[in-house]
Amino acid sequence: MTGVRRGAVLCALAVLTVLTVLTAACSPESEVGVAGVAPSSAPVSSAASPSTADEVVPSSVRDDAPTSDLAALKPCELLSPTDRSTVGLTVLGREKSVGSAPACDWTEPGVFGLTITVDEKSSLSEIEVEPGTAEPAEIEGREALRVADEPADDGTCAVLLAAGESATVHVDVSNTSFSDTERACDRADTVAGLIAPKLP
Repeated sequence: MTGVRRGAVLCALAVLTVLTVLTAACSPESEVGVAGVAPSSAPVSSAASPSTADEVVPSSVRDDAPTSDLAALKPCELLSPTDRSTVGLTVLGREKSVGSAPACDWTEPGVFGLTITVDEKSSLSEIEVEPGTAEPAEIEGREALRVADEPADDGTCAVLLAAGESATVHVDVSNTSFSDTERACDRADTVAGLIAPKLP
């Protein structure tokens, strides 16, 4: 009888052990990953927004803005102190405007006056001159036009230099004596030769 009870107890213990193992196997803790750490969700990568420093903002351009490189040219700076000495000027230039064109005036008292004008809107072919007063010229390899009324001998002469396809630079000389046009043209040629290499 004692042996039967002992066998029954052992059988009950075996069943209890099996139930305990099965209960542990079915526990929610079995969802834990192999390494004992629950798998994390995949990271979500977001594209970085471009920096404002990388943005290119187009600059506004006026329709009437000059297209030549003469826009930044200052007529009074075209003659250096050495150039002025070569021409016979002992005075500084004075800024002015001829119409809408920037210009510079030099006046050597009792001798002559000089004006340099930067015309960004007129090419040589577009400039109108008195018939019989203009002759083609070449100054330092640059196309030019010399304008003077030699029969009148009024002491005035102009040299027009081509600057690009649609601009010109005018060199005007007027003798104080209102005579000796030939001398005025010599001075205009000299000034034109000095500034021609500085033009675009």
